[in-house]
Amino acid sequence: MKFRVERDALADAVAWTAKSLPSRPSVPVLAGVMLRVADNALHVSGFDYEVSSQVTVDVQADADGAALVSGRLLAEITKALPAKPADIAAVGSHLELVCGSARFTLPTMPVEDYPSLPDMPATAGTVDAAAFAAAVAQVAIAAGRDDTLPMLTGVRMELEGTTLSMVATDRYRLALREIQWQPQDEGANVHALVPAKTLADTAKTLGPLGGEVTIALARGGVGEGMIGFSAGTRRTTSRLLDGDLPKVRSLLPETHTAEARINVSALNEVVRRVALVAERATPVRLTFGDDGLVVEAGGTEEARASEAMEATFTGEPLTVAFNPQYLLDGLAALDGPVAVLSMVDPNKPALLAPATEDGEIIEGYRYLIMPIRLGR
Repeated sequence: MKFRVERDALADAVAWTAKSLPSRPSVPVLAGVMLRVADNALHVSGFDYEVSSQVTVDVQADADGAALVSGRLLAEITKALPAKPADIAAVGSHLELVCGSARFTLPTMPVEDYPSLPDMPATAGTVDAAAFAAAVAQVAIAAGRDDTLPMLTGVRMELEGTTLSMVATDRYRLALREIQWQPQDEGANVHALVPAKTLADTAKTLGPLGGEVTIALARGGVGEGMIGFSAGTRRTTSRLLDGDLPKVRSLLPETHTAEARINVSALNEVVRRVALVAERATPVRLTFGDDGLVVEAGGTEEARASEAMEATFTGEPLTVAFNPQYLLDGLAALDGPVAVLSMVDPNKPALLAPATEDGEIIEGYRYLIMPIRLGR
């Protein structure tokens, strides 16, 4: 194997592939990235039996072949190379990389020990790349991070007709986003529980490419489900999580007794300032009344903060408390300048939705957040 490749293209390909590699692989070869050259194209791939990723880069090839090297090391090296074409060749049990006056020699691992990448499942449909990336970012924030509850670490994708819905929850908050997509079969009604981290990383990478993302989905027996995403020269697959999320849509309240409309950026700034005195797990308190909103927090008797701000409020005055980070996450995910906070009472879930400057609620995204019960 011997080829020449542009430094930026190589660095981007290796960085994206290496990002999904396991930090503690079950076998050493799973920490490697496969470099395979054929027909003046370099295929950079990684696979850990759960997630696979592959990107294709145009190269000037003198000889086809393959080499397996440490992914994280190669990513660090390619990121640091000078802005010049890189010449790479497999020589015996080593990989030689020359870029300008920089020269690296890396040990290789046995290519024959590396597992074959899984095939892409059957195509289910396509979705706008930018819209998909934005939607995933809005939902993935609510997914759990506790591996002892694996179902809650996923995002439930629901493909029904021309609507693609995504929902995630960690029991303390819930995010729901609906967007339009182009299914292969408009009569299809399928769902999949995708690992949130994998989905977020994939969408974040494919979104800036523009165009469309192809979603490929196949379901077999228990544990055999797989989903794939591709855009441009990149493709990734992931095993689905076993099981399913609880029926969480029923938690979304259909009515409310109090509603507040607040400027998103202003509320974000106030909550951040006031929360500076809050100790770990200490909530921020939002008191709504005819005069607007007062945000308060206190860590110890010596450290307290409060700030008043404008808000349009309807309903009986009330005080509700939230985890400040959960509230900030929800505000950051809103795709409108105004936040609409709908409440029933201080001890029941509150619903956060985006709205326009004119106060018109923007459909498609809802963020449910559990309040923290205040001591009497």
